[in-house]
Amino acid sequence: MSVKIRLARGGAKKKPYYRIVIADSHSPRDGRFIEQVGAYDPMKPKDSPERFKLDLDKVRAWLAKGAQPTDRVLRFLDQAGVMTRPARSNPKKGEPGTKAQERTAERAKRDAAAAAPAPAEA
Repeated sequence: MSVKIRLARGGAKKKPYYRIVIADSHSPRDGRFIEQVGAYDPMKPKDSPERFKLDLDKVRAWLAKGAQPTDRVLRFLDQAGVMTRPARSNPKKGEPGTKAQERTAERAKRDAAAAAPAPAEA
């Protein structure tokens, strides 16, 4: 059994509210969980202290038992100073995909052909 520290969604439509829970990785997102260790309210302002709440003692205990946090929860733990989230670098993130690059190349060829002067007829 692998244990995860993850978010379970609650709240109403277009008004999300998440519980930070300890759950078996095979259980459904909003389904059975072992223990609730915090909450996250994305509707609050980013600088609000009530945006996310964690019971750090419980989190540390579960981490010691081998629980793995998801990426979003790891961001919260990093912000709380419990764990450090490794910096990621994705230099290709801003690049267009292969299809977009092909379309750009085709458009450049068409524009170059249209801009080239037509051969003069004698």
